[in-house]
Amino acid sequence: MSPSASSGRPRLAVVGIPANRRTGLFQDAVRAAGLPAARTVSWREVLRGEAVFLPGETVRVDSPGEDAEVDTLLRGGDDPTRVEGSARWYTRFTSAVREVAHEAAAAGAVLLDGPRDIAVMFDKRLCHGVLDNAGVPVPDSPTSGPAADPVRGWADVRRLMAEHRLPRVFLKPAHGSSASGVMALETAGPGRVRAATSVERDARGRLFNSLRVRHCTTEREVAALVDALAPDGLHLERWLPKASQRGRVADLRVVVVAGRATHAVVRTSRSPMTNLHLGGARGDLAGAQAAIGAAGGSWGAALAVCEQAAACFPDTLCVGVDLLPATGWRRFAVGEVNAFGDLLPGLTGLPGSGAEGLDTYGAQVAAVRLAARAAPAEDLRRATAPQAADGRRTGPPGGPPGAAGCPADDRARNDGARNDRAIDRH
Repeated sequence: MSPSASSGRPRLAVVGIPANRRTGLFQDAVRAAGLPAARTVSWREVLRGEAVFLPGETVRVDSPGEDAEVDTLLRGGDDPTRVEGSARWYTRFTSAVREVAHEAAAAGAVLLDGPRDIAVMFDKRLCHGVLDNAGVPVPDSPTSGPAADPVRGWADVRRLMAEHRLPRVFLKPAHGSSASGVMALETAGPGRVRAATSVERDARGRLFNSLRVRHCTTEREVAALVDALAPDGLHLERWLPKASQRGRVADLRVVVVAGRATHAVVRTSRSPMTNLHLGGARGDLAGAQAAIGAAGGSWGAALAVCEQAAACFPDTLCVGVDLLPATGWRRFAVGEVNAFGDLLPGLTGLPGSGAEGLDTYGAQVAAVRLAARAAPAEDLRRATAPQAADGRRTGPPGGPPGAAGCPADDRARNDGARNDRAIDRH
């Protein structure tokens, strides 16, 4: 039994960027919980083979973003705004996460984030396939799963769209994040193509992320972008018509901690991409809940879909689920599950979630503390995310209300409502 577990006061460490806001917000939550500051292990130390973990530590893995040197070590090149290099980034990043897991285990520390889970979440093709196989409603995709044919360029995209009757698709770099390289693409016959994207090309043909969404209206321009993106891997999925709020398209980011949906925010935009850095804005959550109820749907069932998606990653304490409401606010699909989807400053927990008054980081610290108190003699990682005999996520001992059992099924039954699992795909 480690001193950390036996005292019921976990000693925390975080692998992250020491000076950035994610690490700062997590440290704020640790202090607010009355715990000693988490020891910070920098991604630079990890990537240089210098990381050290201590016996009894509980280790949180956070994003390696917002550090130019770390990005260079992972991606290569010298400009973090470049789009290319995501496949190299993925290979080096997932290798580094596995090394963190190995070193932590060797030292007698435990991880709150599973390296296999992270590897799947950072490959959109694999993540989509895992969700689909688990019965989570997702958009149609011809590139889902490990056995799907690779997309080698525009000719493959055109062929797949025609074969699968997908006139409108989202085309995403397999390993991108924050809408990097994403293209909302629609076709209407030979030569009639329109795409919305934040990708820009310079005079030398290099691809960069921009802070504005622009439109490409010729097949030649779209084909050139797709052909340049393809070497890093591409994922293709049906562009579902989404619900709107005050004339703007809307979706939701739902944070799930220890099996329970604890935080939710509506994201709205005038473009197909709702990311805040691309002009998106937080919407009205109460208005969305009212719209769901007025349509005959269930807010609880919507959250249950997110919990069902999170249960596909049982070795990870916290994920952010992108929930796509269909036009009319009655049905939902999951767009992505994000390993580092908890950066929602100032947002407190949903009523009845067990995280009222806590931000996303505070909810995670509380879950770890509850697990340490309830099962001090057990491996804390198992206590934080145990599984039933059939492999289902059961939630932490003493966790938030509703965390035990199969959260998706329980919540849907308790609400007496059913979310249509297959969103209209035509």
